[in-house]
Amino acid sequence: MKILHTSDLHIGKRANEYALLEEQEFVLKQIIDIAQSEKPDAIILAGDIYDKSIPSAEAVSLFDDFLVNLAKLGKDIFIISGNHDSAERIAFASRIMEASKIHLSPVFNGKIVPIILNDGETELAVYMLPFIKPAIVQHFADEGTEIKTYDEAMRYVISQMGIDKTRRNVLVTHQFITNAERTESEDVMVGGLDNIDASAFDSFDYVALGHLHRPQSCGKETIRYSGSPLKYSFSEVNDKKSVTIIEINGEETPIITERPLTPLHEWFDLRGSYDELTAKTFYDGKGYQEAFVRITLTDEDDIPDGMRKLKSIYHRLMELRYDNKRTRAGMTSIGKPMDVEALQPDKLFGDLFEKQNGQALSEEQKRYMNETIETIFNKN
Repeated sequence: MKILHTSDLHIGKRANEYALLEEQEFVLKQIIDIAQSEKPDAIILAGDIYDKSIPSAEAVSLFDDFLVNLAKLGKDIFIISGNHDSAERIAFASRIMEASKIHLSPVFNGKIVPIILNDGETELAVYMLPFIKPAIVQHFADEGTEIKTYDEAMRYVISQMGIDKTRRNVLVTHQFITNAERTESEDVMVGGLDNIDASAFDSFDYVALGHLHRPQSCGKETIRYSGSPLKYSFSEVNDKKSVTIIEINGEETPIITERPLTPLHEWFDLRGSYDELTAKTFYDGKGYQEAFVRITLTDEDDIPDGMRKLKSIYHRLMELRYDNKRTRAGMTSIGKPMDVEALQPDKLFGDLFEKQNGQALSEEQKRYMNETIETIFNKN
C-alpha cells in the first residue's frame, strides 16, 4: 500500500509582503503530477492547509481547485487541521466529502475513530488527529486525569484510541517532536513547552507529521515531517523541498522515499558590498534577478536609496540588511547607540513600514499616519 504525505501548504501566505499564491499554484500542480505518476492508495495533508484561520477567497479557491484535481484520482485523501487553520472550517462538509473519499478531521472531541483501508494484502488503519493543546485534551479526559504538557496530552489521546496491533497503523498529526529542526517561518512555543517525545508514537507503523517545514525524521525513520512544499523563510534557503512516499506492505518495514519539488522562483541569501552585488558578472545568468532575495551589504556606509536601486536588478528583493562595524556594535548610522524611546512615533512607524514594504510612506500615507497619531495622543 502506497501513501503520499505532504503538509504545511500555508495557502494564502505572504512573505515580506509578497503574495505567494502563484508560487503555491505552481507547486500544487507538481504534487498532483506526482500523485498521478506514483498512483498512491492514499494522500495525506498533515495540517496548515491555510496560512490564516480565516483564509482569503483566493486561497480557498486555490485549495478547492487542488482538492478537486486530487479527488479525480479516486484515492483516499486525509486532511487534518494545523495550528494555523480553523479546525471548524477544515471540518466543514466532512460528511458530504466522504462520498468522494475525502476524509476531513473533525474538531477534536476526545474520540479518534480510524478509517480502515484494505488493498487485499494489507489492512491499514489511519488515525486523524488535528492540532491539539493540553487544555483541549483535559476537557475530554477522564475525571482525576491531569494533563499539563503537550507530551501528556498526546500520550493520553493515543491511549484512548484502542489501537489494534494485528493491522498496520498510521497516525496523521500536527505537532512538534522533541529535537526536530525548526525554521524561522514556524511558530515557536517559548521554552519548548510544545515538545512531544518520539516514544509517544511507538504504537504506529508510520506517523505523518505536519508543523515543521524542513523534511526530516524524528527518533526513527517512520516518524516523519514531509516539510512544506515551498520555502517560506530565508532559514530554508538551502532546504530541498519534496513530498514523502511511503510503501507499507504486509509485515515489512515501511519503505520511505522523497519526490523533489521545484519552485517557480528560487530563494537566495546574498552577501557582499554594493559594488560587488551590482556588478553584472556577479548576478548575470545565476537566476538571482527573478528569485526571492535577501541581501546583506558589507559597506561601512549606508547606500542612499539602496533598496530601490538594488530592486532594479533583484526584482524580488525582500529584505536589505547591513553587516559592518556599526551594525555589529548596535549603533545607528551616525555612530551613536539607538535610543528608541527618544525617537518620534512617526519616525518609528515610517522605518518599520519601509523595512516591511521596501519603500517609504507616501505623502498621503504620512498625513494619515500623523493624523492618527495626533488623535491617539489627544485622547490620552
